[in-house]
Amino acid sequence: MRDTATARSEGAIPAQPGPRDPAPQSGIVSAEGATGGVSVPAAADADAVILGAGPSLGPGERATVRLRDAGADDPPRYAPEWLELREGADATARAHDLLDPLRIRLANLPGRAGLVIHDVGCGTGSMGRWLAPHLDGAQHWVLHDRDPYLLHFAAVASPRSSADGSRVSVETRRGDIGRLTPDALAGASLVTASALLDVLTREEVGTLAAACAGAGCPALLTLSVAGRVELSPSDPLDQEIAEAFNAHQRRSGMLGPDAVTAAAEAFSEHGATVQVHPSPWRLGPDESALTAQWLRGWVGAAVEQRPELRERADRYLQDRLAACQAGELHVVVHHSDLLALVRPAGGAS
Repeated sequence: MRDTATARSEGAIPAQPGPRDPAPQSGIVSAEGATGGVSVPAAADADAVILGAGPSLGPGERATVRLRDAGADDPPRYAPEWLELREGADATARAHDLLDPLRIRLANLPGRAGLVIHDVGCGTGSMGRWLAPHLDGAQHWVLHDRDPYLLHFAAVASPRSSADGSRVSVETRRGDIGRLTPDALAGASLVTASALLDVLTREEVGTLAAACAGAGCPALLTLSVAGRVELSPSDPLDQEIAEAFNAHQRRSGMLGPDAVTAAAEAFSEHGATVQVHPSPWRLGPDESALTAQWLRGWVGAAVEQRPELRERADRYLQDRLAACQAGELHVVVHHSDLLALVRPAGGAS
């Protein structure tokens, strides 16, 4: 990995870990941690099928790994290495077609000297690094996450300038999406999130939509899993693994593949204009490291849901990893991006 100074100057995730802050209270998940429930194995377990690695989960939480230098009593945290590994694929996948209608809405906001953007479940801040350079004008990003460790990375590696060279500043907050209110978003120009919706419950999505509607700010919610995966060459077990994985996604009341539909309905009920565009990962030989990690988590979640798959899934995973290493595997992991243009506060159009 590059040295810390270089990483900071280029807006990448810094090499050094963040401060040892107190254990976070339950709150907003670090949603970037795993597309569709992917858990990142520790280095020593790189060849193992992950059978639901991580802690016992509640709604809105994801299985994850414990960082190797963490104490036994520390809360589990998303590994920044995984978030860095997926950041390029995320940036390529996000739906650029949603940027123009978003820019038009932001340009028409009344009486604003700059943009105030709340990034919910920010992880290491990849959404800001992608979006800030696509928007003109001064920007102040409010980064929300339950994990102060990741908030440190997000703040240090945040972008410093917008598309037209204007200043970008950041602040960090810890909070609970279940208690997100219009007051918490007072003065917000935009709410963003990445890989968040599918780990929420229907009630939490409703809370998010109500908060945005009450504050009169649009929402750009990217990279929600769509429940469809395409692997080439195909295998007879592909569909069975996918179905078991999707069932795993819906455990504990989480929306999983139903999240975008639920969010579109929730925002529409508040009078928002909603646009949805596909944002698939397209993984080939150049993304083999990401594909291998994704495969382990995808298969591991399926086996956790259906333990009777274990023996066949283990052989399947080894065959898939071998094809991946040989550069012979191509994977499309389907996601959707959603833009909700709510009515501005005060009833203006």
